[in-house]
Parts: sequence; structure tokens; C-alpha cells
Amino acid sequence: MSAQPNSGCATCPAHHVANLKKLGINMDSWDYVIALAGNPNTGKSTVFNALTGLRQHTGNWPGKTVIRAEGGFEYGGKRYKTVDLPGTYSLLSTSSDEEVARNFILFGKPDVTVIVVDATRLERNLNLVLQILEITDRAVVCLNLMDEAKRHQLQIDGRLLGKELGVPVVPTSARQKTGVPELLKAIHDVATGAFVCKPYRLKSGSKQLKRAIDELADEIERRFPGLNNARWVALRLLEGDPRIIEAVQAGELANLQPIAEQTEPVAVAV
Repeated sequence: MSAQPNSGCATCPAHHVANLKKLGINMDSWDYVIALAGNPNTGKSTVFNALTGLRQHTGNWPGKTVIRAEGGFEYGGKRYKTVDLPGTYSLLSTSSDEEVARNFILFGKPDVTVIVVDATRLERNLNLVLQILEITDRAVVCLNLMDEAKRHQLQIDGRLLGKELGVPVVPTSARQKTGVPELLKAIHDVATGAFVCKPYRLKSGSKQLKRAIDELADEIERRFPGLNNARWVALRLLEGDPRIIEAVQAGELANLQPIAEQTEPVAVAV
């Protein structure tokens, strides 16, 4: 018998069903939705395969030619729908891939965003990690390619990194399935609230800038009640992000722009 979504947490991100449906995600019979994000070439697809096995589907995002892959797994008596976001270096929305990834995390409000990073290029990958942590406080960092890092004699203290970032950091070598059980547990703990993230947030700079962000964020919250992260939107507006400005002017932040209903994804041939 299929598990039904937990109705005991009406404010949990996965229960914003209308937004998820507009983004092409059907949450029937699933308890939680997991977003998988990361730079290209971090082994994100390998992590996705390790989590979902052959239970995968592909299709386009509504209104986009960008390919979406989704699958599922069960853990701890719960059913998790996993959405593999396009590989991207940034959420600043200069491309369709970046826009899809940003909109899903910001508007879809997944229960957990798993950020896959390349352990051999950690510094470069942290740019995306910090951007995502500005949007959501429900995240897990998958420190992948640890086998390559070891081969290059690189040592990374995952526990210390997790303490600094305020979210679980799980070292993995997804090709060998190393660390996957620990990753599953971390996802489960964040989704169920057993682990409460306290993500690192970039400082706002001067007092004047902080005041401007706070005032703008307050105004955004008044205009768009229930928005996931008004502070992040305020930052993007102050930086002149044209797509965020357009979204505010068009009212998309309150109700995503109408999107044609998407047909069911096509199963991948195996």
C-alpha cells in the first residue's frame, strides 16, 4: 500500500502542492520531495542513480526544453520523490538551467535540497552551496568524489565543514556506493526534523545595506505572504537581477506564471 503524504505538517515545504504541480511535480503517494543540485561534473547523476536505482523517469520542465529526471526511494518507512535539477554553477539565473534550478528551490520548496559537490574542487563548488543556503534552511551537502580526493592526497574534515555550514555534510564516493547509507540517513533526518539545520548566511555588510535589505524584505513579505525567503529576493532586487524584477512586477512570486499542464514523464528505457 502506498504511503500517503504526512498531513501533520501543513507548513512543510512538500505540502505546497499547487506550486509543485505547476513545476510539473506530482506528489501523490509521496511523503517528501528531495531536490538534487550541484555543479556540472560533480557526479550528481551518479548520486541520483545510487539513490533511485532504476525507478526513474525523464521529461521536460513545464514551458522549458530543459530535461528533468525524477525518481524515488523508500527509507525509514517514508517515500521520497527525488528531482534531479540541471547542473549549474550559480542560481543567478543567466540561463534556462539556472532559472529552473533556482525556481524549484525557491518556489517548489523541497523538503531537502541535496547539494552535490566535488571534493577535489571544493572551493569552487562552495559558491553554489552558499547561494542555496541563502534560499533554504533544509539542505544536505554531499561531499562526493572522495575517492578522487584521496588519490590526490586531499584531506577534508567533513564534520568541521558541516559545523561551519550549519547543515549535514556527508562524504561519499557514489560510484562505489560508499557513504550512500549515511547520505540516506542525513536526508531522512533533515526531512523529518530530527536534524534542524542552522545554515551559514552571508553577512549583509554595512548597517545601511542591512537596513535596506530588512525594509525591502518586509515590503516583499507584505506583498507576497508566505514567500519562502523574502531576504534572498530582496538581495536579488538590490543587485538588479532582471528576472527577479520581472517576477515581482508580474506577480509571479505570489502565484507562479500559469504553465500548461505537463503530461506524465516518460519512463527511461532500461
